[in-house]
Amino acid sequence: MKKTIVITGASRGIGRAVAIELAGKDTNIVINCAKNVDKLNEVKSIIEEKGSACETFIGDMGNYNDAQKMFDMCLQHFGQTDVLINNAGISIVGLFQDMSRDDWRNICSSNIDSVFNCCHFAVRDMIKRHCGKIINISSVWGLYGASCEVAYSATKGAVNAFTRALAKELAPSQIQINAIACGAIDTDMNGHLSDDDKAALSQEIPAGRFGTTQEVAQLVNSLINMNNYLTGQIITLDGGWI
Repeated sequence: MKKTIVITGASRGIGRAVAIELAGKDTNIVINCAKNVDKLNEVKSIIEEKGSACETFIGDMGNYNDAQKMFDMCLQHFGQTDVLINNAGISIVGLFQDMSRDDWRNICSSNIDSVFNCCHFAVRDMIKRHCGKIINISSVWGLYGASCEVAYSATKGAVNAFTRALAKELAPSQIQINAIACGAIDTDMNGHLSDDDKAALSQEIPAGRFGTTQEVAQLVNSLINMNNYLTGQIITLDGGWI
């Protein structure tokens, strides 16, 4: 029986790599992004070439109604949700005193409200069937905090706590929930760094380089295929950095 997988923030970066990694004849895939229709359709084409049935949804997962519409669409097309990958998120870099209230609300909506909204609808279906897996894409800054990324660190810390708590609540229903705390991954989110900054940061990482989106995707795939005794964990993928 095919697994139905929902991936948010899938038009680029980690979400795109995860969607392509998981595509195949044994999966149905729903991919989402907030705005970039063209890039999301490019990902859809690749997924379908690999054998998956694929549906796209354009909407803001920080918006409760958008999330509900996406999961309604998923159930209409595929009948269930087996796996949820919460990847949608943004970063704001700058001094805390320069952050506006609107910036704070925006990052909280994108990074933690989206996780609540998607889990809220996915879990309803999973509980009925006593199975399901949720993987939240988080950050090492949610564990340790980063200067000039206070809001981002706070939201990823919330994702980590959410993961641990909900995993305990849903383990009796055989639903597995984990998070991946990514280190320095080579994505557009690190586009504010200069080449010199990237080189200096690479020297701080024992592995000597940034991680790739494909490496995150491979870990996601491994967790999906892992037994459900592994739950409530924040798994760090950072090349030994922190």
